[in-house]
Amino acid sequence: MSQHVRAETRGPLGIITLDRPRALNSLDRDMVLAMEEALERWAEEPEVRAVVVRGEGRGLCAGGDVRALRDGPDEAAVAFWADEYRLNALIAGYPKPYVPLMDGITMGGGLGISAHGSVRVVTERTSVAMPETRIGFTPDVGMAALLARAPGELGTHLALTSSTATGADAVYLGWADHLVPSDRLGELVELLGARLGAPEVTEETALGTAHDAVRSLALPAPEAPLAAEREWVDEAYAGDDAQTILDRLVELAAEGHEGARAAEEAIRSVCPFSAVVTLESLRRAAVMDVVDVLAQDLRLGAALVARGDMREGIRALLVDKDGAPRWHPARIEDVDAREVEAAFGGD
Repeated sequence: MSQHVRAETRGPLGIITLDRPRALNSLDRDMVLAMEEALERWAEEPEVRAVVVRGEGRGLCAGGDVRALRDGPDEAAVAFWADEYRLNALIAGYPKPYVPLMDGITMGGGLGISAHGSVRVVTERTSVAMPETRIGFTPDVGMAALLARAPGELGTHLALTSSTATGADAVYLGWADHLVPSDRLGELVELLGARLGAPEVTEETALGTAHDAVRSLALPAPEAPLAAEREWVDEAYAGDDAQTILDRLVELAAEGHEGARAAEEAIRSVCPFSAVVTLESLRRAAVMDVVDVLAQDLRLGAALVARGDMREGIRALLVDKDGAPRWHPARIEDVDAREVEAAFGGD
C-alpha cells in the first residue's frame, strides 16, 4: 500500500483519496498499485456499490511522476506504464459505478484514472489537459481513444498543442458527465452514500442511481469555450500530415485568426517527433477500443523513452526550467516517417 493513497469504505461507497498534495497528487508506482488493489477488492465485495475517487489539495491528479521516470532506467519507466495502463483498463471496464471528482488540476495520468470512469464529475475549477508533447512524450493512459472521438478535430488540437481546457469543455469533449459546484462535493459524497445505500438499489440499478444523485446537484454546463473554436479547428487539423496542419494554421493566422496563430506557435514549441507520433496515434485510435489503445501506448512509451527527447523535455520544463529543450530533430519537417512507423512497431 502507499502512504499517498487512502482507501476506505463508508456505507455502500469505496472511497479512494489521493493524498500527495505537494506533488499535485502525481502518481508513483506504489500509488498505482494501491489503487488497483482497492478497486479489485471492492469489485468482489457486494456491500460496496460504487467507488468515489478524489484528491487532496489543488486537483485530483496532475499525472504520472515524470521526474522520477526521468531519473531511472528505461526499463523502470516501461514497467511503471505497464502497471498504470493496467489500472486504466480496470477503470474503463469497472463493474460498479466509478465516480471520479475531477476538481482542479486533472491532467495526463489524472485523466487516465478519471475520464474512463462511468459517472465523471467536474467543477468550475477543473483544468484538464494531455500536455505530453511538451515533454517529448505522447498522450497516453488510453486518452488517445477519447481525444480521437472528441467533437470534430478538437482532440487533435488539444493533443498537438498540449492545451488546457475547462470543466465545461470536458463535458463537451465527452470526458465528463456532470458539472457540480466545488463547494458541494462533500454533500455529493454524502448523497451518493444515502442513495446507493437504499435497500431497493440493486447491482443493475446502481449506475442509474449514481447518475441521478449527481444530476440532482449538478449545474447545467456553461457553454464550452472550445465549442466556439470548432470551425477553424476543424479546418486546420483535418488530415494525417502534421506539416500540412502547420501550413494551414499559418494561413489562418495570416487571415487574422489569433487562435490559429497561438496554436501554430504552440506546435512549433513542442517536441516535433512527439507531435508527428501523436497525430498518427490519434488517427489509429479512432477505430480502436481503450484496451487496444493502451497496448499501443505501451509500445509508443518504450520507443519514445529510448529516444532521449522525453528526458530532455522533462529537464527543460520541470527540472532546470529553462524552457529551451533541444529536440532531435528540431523541426517537424525533419521527422523521419520510417522512425515514426518503427515507434508503432512497424518495420
